[in-house]
Amino acid sequence: MDQLFTEALPIITAIEDAGYEAYFVGGSVRDSLTGRMINDVDIATSATPEEVKAIFPKTVDVGIAHGTILVLHDSGNYEVTTFRTESGYSDFRRPDEVNFVRSLREDLQRRDFTMNAIAMDRNGKLIDPFYGKEAIQKKEIVTVGNPDERFTEDGLRMMRALRFVSQLRFELNPDTYASLKRHVRLMEHISVERILGEFEKLLLGMNRKKSMELVIDSALYYYLPGFKTYKSQLAQVKAYDIEQLNAKEELWGILLVLLDIENIESFLRNWKMPMKNIRFILSVVRLVKQEPYFLQDKLLLFKEGEKTAISAASVRAVLENTDVQDAIRTVNEAYKDLKIKSMSELALTGHDLLAFASDRKPGPWVKEAMDSTLQAVLMGKVKNDKAAIKEWLSTCNLM
Repeated sequence: MDQLFTEALPIITAIEDAGYEAYFVGGSVRDSLTGRMINDVDIATSATPEEVKAIFPKTVDVGIAHGTILVLHDSGNYEVTTFRTESGYSDFRRPDEVNFVRSLREDLQRRDFTMNAIAMDRNGKLIDPFYGKEAIQKKEIVTVGNPDERFTEDGLRMMRALRFVSQLRFELNPDTYASLKRHVRLMEHISVERILGEFEKLLLGMNRKKSMELVIDSALYYYLPGFKTYKSQLAQVKAYDIEQLNAKEELWGILLVLLDIENIESFLRNWKMPMKNIRFILSVVRLVKQEPYFLQDKLLLFKEGEKTAISAASVRAVLENTDVQDAIRTVNEAYKDLKIKSMSELALTGHDLLAFASDRKPGPWVKEAMDSTLQAVLMGKVKNDKAAIKEWLSTCNLM
C-alpha cells in the first residue's frame, strides 16, 4: 500500500471505530492501480458530515453542502465525504439535489468512469462493483452505466474523458466515445474556468497528440474559446512532436503560432487565464517569431530572461523539427555568456550619470545613456567597470 494511504489509515480507523464505513476512493485508488504517483487521497464514508465532525476534534467545513469535511490530523489534512446520490442536473454541470446515503455502491454509481468508481478498504481490498480494475487493465475509459446519462449530468466529463486519454494513454470505449460525440454541444453550459483547467491538463499529458485528434474529431474544439474557426490549423498539431514540450505555456505557444492568432492577449483573456500567464505566453510567441533568431540579440535575451528564452527555443525547435534538448543547451550557454544578468549588476546607475554630467538636468537622456551602456556591456564594447564606462560615455558623447 502506498505511503500516503498508510499515513491516512488513522482517519479510516477512527471512523470505523465509531461504527461507520470508510474507504479510499477516486483518483488515488485509480492511480495506485496504474502505477502513477499519488498526490493525495480522498476518503468516502457512511457517516454524515455532522457525524464526521463528532469523531475528529479539528475539522473545517470545506464543502459541507455536498458532504465534504476537511479533517485536520497529525499526518495531514484529509477530505472526508459522505456517501451520496445526486439528481436533477438542470445546468448540465452540478446536481440540483444531493442526498446522503449509507450505501457505498450507491455512492460509486454516481461517479463518471469505472476506473474512478473503485473503493479500497484499509487492508487494501478493492470494492469494484462496476469492473473499473478490468477497464484499467484493458486501458479503456468507460462510463459508469449509461454514457448518455453520465454526460448529460455533467458536460465537463467529456473534457475529462479526453484529458484521461492524454494523461493515462488509455483508449475511449466505443460506446462512451459515440455518446461523447452526440452530446458535445453540452459543452456550451460549462464555465470557461473549468474548461481551461481540463484543457491544460490534456495539453500536459504524454498522449496529448492523440487527445488533440479526438478534440477535433469529436467537434469538441468548436466549444473551446476562440477555436471554432480553426479546425484545419488545429489539425496541423499532429505533424509536430509536441510531446517534447513540458510546460503548458510552451504548448499554448505552439498552438497560437499554428493558429496564427493576431491578438493573442484578447484570445487568451477569453480563456479567463491569469494575466501573469498571458504575459509569459505573449513573450514566448514573440520570441518564437523573432527574426533573426532571438539568441543573436544579447540585449533581447537579457531583457526576456532565461526561462522565457528556454520556452521559446523549445517551441521553435519543435516547429523546426529539431531536438528540444539541444535548443535548451544552446540557450543555457548563451545566457551563461552574458556579461551581466540583471540591471543591478551594471556598474552604472542613474545617480552616477548625473554625477558624471553635473551640468545637465535629469531627462530622457539618462534612460538613453543607461540603455546604450547596457547594450555596450552586453556586446563587450566596454568593460563593466564604472571608470571604464565613464570614459566610454565621454567618448560617445552620451552625457
